[in-house]
Amino acid sequence: MPLLPTALVLATLLTPPAARFTWPLPPPHPVVRAFEAPATAFGPGHRGVDLAAAAGTRVLAPADGVVVHAGAVVDRTLVSLEHRGGLRTTYEPVTPAVAAGQRVRRGEVIGHLQPGHCPSACLHWGARRQQAYQDPLRLLTPVRVRLLPLNAPARGG
Repeated sequence: MPLLPTALVLATLLTPPAARFTWPLPPPHPVVRAFEAPATAFGPGHRGVDLAAAAGTRVLAPADGVVVHAGAVVDRTLVSLEHRGGLRTTYEPVTPAVAAGQRVRRGEVIGHLQPGHCPSACLHWGARRQQAYQDPLRLLTPVRVRLLPLNAPARGG
């Protein structure tokens, strides 16, 4: 099997994948309440993070996806996106600029922030895979790649 040129391998490994997530708001991104995983399915916790921003701020799709809900849920409006790999993200309170079934691209406006979730306006950003809630800030963590020479000695040797 022929070896690939080192530059090609490096470019492939260091190019961010299309599904990489970005912030759902323009900068700055102050976190006013962190994620607190619930101990049980219906236990207390904070199933997302709250990001401070002014009412009316554009809310952006942090990755490519499909809108699964855009509208009212009880007394609030929200947008929920399904991403590759079964990850679902939710943004509230948001006046939707998209509709259910619509495909969105990373960076596209999906709505505008409404007041009402925090004492001053903030975006609640949630993430879950199946029934397991996840800290959405972990979606932003860059992947670290460490390359070793092909002829590197085994560890401990």
